[in-house]
Amino acid sequence: MAGAVGINFADRINTIGGTGPQAGLPGPFVDRDLQNSITYGAKVGYFPGHRWFGIEGEVLHTTPHIKNLGDDPRTTNFDAVPGFHLRVTTAGVNFIARYPGRSLQPYAGVGIGMAIARIGETATIRSDTDVAAAWNLLAGIRGFVTPHIALFVEYKYTGASFRFDQAFGPDGGFAGNYRAQHILSGLSYHF
Repeated sequence: MAGAVGINFADRINTIGGTGPQAGLPGPFVDRDLQNSITYGAKVGYFPGHRWFGIEGEVLHTTPHIKNLGDDPRTTNFDAVPGFHLRVTTAGVNFIARYPGRSLQPYAGVGIGMAIARIGETATIRSDTDVAAAWNLLAGIRGFVTPHIALFVEYKYTGASFRFDQAFGPDGGFAGNYRAQHILSGLSYHF
């Protein structure tokens, strides 16, 4: 069992396009930068017989809010379009390969799961929620301070494709690809 906290170096929501009545229309759908934010979560894993391979379930939460569009030098043709709040919670299963050392355990893995994203209400955007398939790649190292307690540092690259069909009310919504890099550290207890 482990708890982790860290930083989400969010990239951007890219490949944005309209949905519903907005689908296929030309418009100001441009990539939107995301703010860096705190990430926190927990995980539980199982390595049969303390071998090289195992599985872990995890939940992570972060708030990489979408930045103002007018703040981006790539979008000088637009007036300042306000940003809005974004919350992302991912729950997934990771398949882990690790070196089963006594004091240090480097590890790497891949995972799949679901991401629950919610955008906040503004003057031009309606709040909306999407649940999408998600994936991640990870690598880290764990160091034991006692036979049962370890500290770890982990890098994780996460992605999902979100679709907010009700963001513009009856006018439709938008969809885009979410990508984020996480640097996490935490404490784990081993049975």
